[in-house]
Amino acid sequence: METEMRAGPATGEACPTLADDLLRGADAIAIFIFGNAKARRKVYYYASEAKARMPTFRMGNVICARKSKLLEWIEVLEGDTHA
Repeated sequence: METEMRAGPATGEACPTLADDLLRGADAIAIFIFGNAKARRKVYYYASEAKARMPTFRMGNVICARKSKLLEWIEVLEGDTHA
């Protein structure tokens, strides 16, 4: 039986990998944000043209985002509407 090797903190706690936080492709981002891959065009719009830009980056030709950064972005947008 092979055990997955991960670098972890000195405390011995489980250390999440970047893969746990990474979304690859507009479909994956659309499912996470909008609940449907059909909203992928919205991902491209919010990533490039919208006033409130979605925090994305590219790995080659693939648009990517971190789940944690998207959640932070949404929290900021929520704060803007209450002002």
